[in-house]
Amino acid sequence: MTAASTTAATARPLPSQHDLKPAPGAAVVVYCFSIHAEAEPGVMPRVLELFAKRGLVPTRWHSDVTGPLNGDLAIDVQVEGLDVRTGDYIARCLRQVHQVETVLTSQKHMGRG
Repeated sequence: MTAASTTAATARPLPSQHDLKPAPGAAVVVYCFSIHAEAEPGVMPRVLELFAKRGLVPTRWHSDVTGPLNGDLAIDVQVEGLDVRTGDYIARCLRQVHQVETVLTSQKHMGRG
């Protein structure tokens, strides 16, 4: 068996976002990202790529062009069921994206009845 076939045999698929659903009645954790960047066309796809390559679809995405001469971009992203470790890692990656100036994070816990 070659090294490539060993790797392929032991590789596991990433869990889908649907696999992360909590038990009925459990609180849902929503990881929130507030991103401030330059208003440039390439910023939004670079931000979205960090979620897409992990198989994550944001449950909420809102962006506004703001600031003097419309030179700033404010993006709010929420991902339901994202664990803190992964959310913190994505935030660190976002801070390294070209033209992203600030990334703030928070979590909200929403009860389900």
